[in-house]
Amino acid sequence: MPAPEGAPARGEGTAATDAPAASPTGYTLIPPPGWELIPLREGTEEALRALVDGAVRDLPEELPRDRRTEARMALHKELHQAVRQAREAHAHSLYLPVRRVRGHLLAASFVVSERLRAPGSGPRDDLVAGLLRSPGAGREAEATEVDGVAGVRTEGVVAADPARGVEHDSRHVDYVFPVPGPEGGRWVTVSFSVLTGEGPHGELADALVGLFDAVMTTFRWRYA
Repeated sequence: MPAPEGAPARGEGTAATDAPAASPTGYTLIPPPGWELIPLREGTEEALRALVDGAVRDLPEELPRDRRTEARMALHKELHQAVRQAREAHAHSLYLPVRRVRGHLLAASFVVSERLRAPGSGPRDDLVAGLLRSPGAGREAEATEVDGVAGVRTEGVVAADPARGVEHDSRHVDYVFPVPGPEGGRWVTVSFSVLTGEGPHGELADALVGLFDAVMTTFRWRYA
């Protein structure tokens, strides 16, 4: 799976080198300004610590010391929760906004993960056709293309889940497409989610979904 290992360059993932020569060894994409990659295999704690330190430095200088400490602890907790949820989803890389908008960090993220097809399935695994026919309750699906590879884009609203620390509904967009190469059977999912005070269909959520769609136009496979 094209995924970060260690501390890759900004916006890039790497993969194991035992894949066939015609298969990708990784991917590149251009994250939005103010977004950073969090590796989920190695270097996670170092990356989180750097993000927290940077966010605290950006706070107003006149903010009392105890408020800075509270902000540091709260952000540390939120980032670790985002990492935990990404790992539960078997993600290989996590992208988070680190630049404040109107004084606040955006409650948004996107992750890159892998899914495998069932043995004996066709070359497209019927995954695209299946998602287009039945994308899931409350979701819409459309055919798409990522770096010349046919896939599917689904979008919908995920209900709040207080048991997992999610107090409000959130907007989700998923791109699912195959990894090119002779072996077949490897699929990638790039999943975006955003939660705003305006609700899942507010102007800010719409703008961030548009931003994520623009990011996906920059996705490129990297070959050895």
